Amino acid sequence: MKKSVSPLLSANLILVQDSIAPLRPRHEAFVVEAVRLRQKYEGKIKILIGFEGEWIRPAYANLIQELAANENVDYFIGSVHHVHEIPIDYDAALYRKARDVSGGIDEKLFEEYFDCQFEMLKTLKPKVVGHFDLIRLLSDDPNRDLRGMNGVWERAVRNLKFIVKYGGLMEINSSALRKGLKEPYPTRAICEEYLKMGGKLTLSDDSHGADQVGTNFGRAVEYLESLGVKELFLLESNAGGTQSRRILSVSSVSLADVKSSFRG
Repeated sequence: MKKSVSPLLSANLILVQDSIAPLRPRHEAFVVEAVRLRQKYEGKIKILIGFEGEWIRPAYANLIQELAANENVDYFIGSVHHVHEIPIDYDAALYRKARDVSGGIDEKLFEEYFDCQFEMLKTLKPKVVGHFDLIRLLSDDPNRDLRGMNGVWERAVRNLKFIVKYGGLMEINSSALRKGLKEPYPTRAICEEYLKMGGKLTLSDDSHGADQVGTNFGRAVEYLESLGVKELFLLESNAGGTQSRRILSVSSVSLADVKSSFRG
């Protein structure tokens, strides 16, 4: 599942202290263009319109919900890129700044990241949860097993249980491989725990440009195979009869079919 990232909810917002109001026309133009493309390719490609709703602070909930209420928007991906309103994946300097606020150790920052994520999940219940353990990226040991940090692991499991309870999908995000990590987001221990709970996975490249579409999907599928995954889940949207808003549903596709689609 490829993300369509609205300019209004860019991860870099915290770096710009100006009002986000000037970005609203860009977001609206994004939706208009997406609708045009959906109409143009109707019958050839199934296009869903969505955005990544980034939980910078609780006040952003109203903004995300307002954008999601647009009748042309099918879904949004819920994600966390900030702790203490500081970006944790933009660069090492800002990551260290956030970590300093958390007492100077990765473990405490990880705990606070998953607490922020839990607030986002409870408030928004996004249909898709983005890069569940993004907090690993710029840490001292990004490939660590989170089970070695008790407080972190307890929070991660709590969040996984909540996703399963409300019926969200969690993405296997291949961008972690593009950025040098050994495994996609989420790491193996988290995936194993989530799958034991009956959790449903979808696939994402988190592309930020045409040149990144599908990047490392082959490696991501190998990762899923190593986890024993046999099927992935995706969102589908169909016209709702006389209703103006399209109806969203979850369907499954075998991992073998996904893998075969990469050939040729």
